[in-house]
Amino acid sequence: MDHLFEFQDPVPVLNDAHAALIGESWLGAARSLENVFMLTLGTGVGGAAIVEGKLLRGHIGRGGHLGHISLDPNGSPDVTGMPGSLEDKIGNCTIESRTQGRFKTTHDLVAAYAAGDPDARNIWLKSIQDLACGIGSLINVLDPSTVVIGGGIARSGRDLFEPLQRALDEVEWRPGGQKVKVIPAELGEFAGAYGAACSALQA
Repeated sequence: MDHLFEFQDPVPVLNDAHAALIGESWLGAARSLENVFMLTLGTGVGGAAIVEGKLLRGHIGRGGHLGHISLDPNGSPDVTGMPGSLEDKIGNCTIESRTQGRFKTTHDLVAAYAAGDPDARNIWLKSIQDLACGIGSLINVLDPSTVVIGGGIARSGRDLFEPLQRALDEVEWRPGGQKVKVIPAELGEFAGAYGAACSALQA
């Protein structure tokens, strides 16, 4: 029976954020876009980029881990060892430490922000400012036409996208007045499955 486990051909694999962006590029918010990156905001911050029509994979497949850029070189290391990462500034993985234990989830924080809680407002808008600085930095590196935001935190809707746009208005470099569009993902939890299917069809 050992022969059942012998593969003659390599089996291609994708990480979840790569698959999500491929799915959005195929059937969702990133359709037909040649230069776009995606952030998935959830427990952590996943990322992927399409540059000149091709998924950015890098030398060993590590390309696109956008959540692990550093926003604070003096911050605590994240799961990759990167200090003060974007993931730790906005991801649900640090919500309790960022709120001194007051909130268990980002959705709880956003609900309190929407209800007018002043402490929740300060915490949430600080997280949004950090996110905007991360996005602005990535825009400077990748020069996309569009940024797609997905993941569970993106379901916060206007409570996320409106303050994020205001923060980007302050930090985004816009040569010639060119403004990068920031839009929500369209495929939700199915984006990765669509992306995996698309990748398999292309293979």
